[in-house]
Amino acid sequence: MAACGLLRSLSPNFTIVLPFLARSTLLSPLHRVPKPYFGRTLASSRRLSAALKFTDKHEWIRVEDDGIGTVGISKFAQEALGDVVYCGLPEVGTQLTQQDEFGALESVKAASELYSPLTGEVLEVNTQLADNPGLVNKSCYKDGWLMKMTIAKPAELDTLMDEAAYERYIRSIED
Repeated sequence: MAACGLLRSLSPNFTIVLPFLARSTLLSPLHRVPKPYFGRTLASSRRLSAALKFTDKHEWIRVEDDGIGTVGISKFAQEALGDVVYCGLPEVGTQLTQQDEFGALESVKAASELYSPLTGEVLEVNTQLADNPGLVNKSCYKDGWLMKMTIAKPAELDTLMDEAAYERYIRSIED
């Protein structure tokens, strides 16, 4: 138990080490050391973020098989904002052009405008955010989505960044 406490205090990846401690008698010493983690991830599931496209203003869009896009903000953006306390979203039926302002998020630290990643019509907004705006912080790629929209100009998707390009972009603005 003392070893667990020591590892917890020394390792930011304690949850990675814990399974190895439980099975330590089954593994050779070389397999007990986890590989270090050096990068930022956008989501807890690689499959979830595989279809995401990002803007330079930190919005993302996931295009479903039916051609409808779900829009939200990135993990980077919600971490920079802090605890979101209010979500101002557009009305259903609003026509947007790529990069149009469509709403705002307010947090305990700042307020930030939201910009449309593509041209299209707002089909649905996440009504859960009215009572629970913190969903943006807790689950920005799943339950904390902002709106769903049609995609009037599919070619605009090519102007957005995939996950790898967005991660490079984040690193470039953090330096």
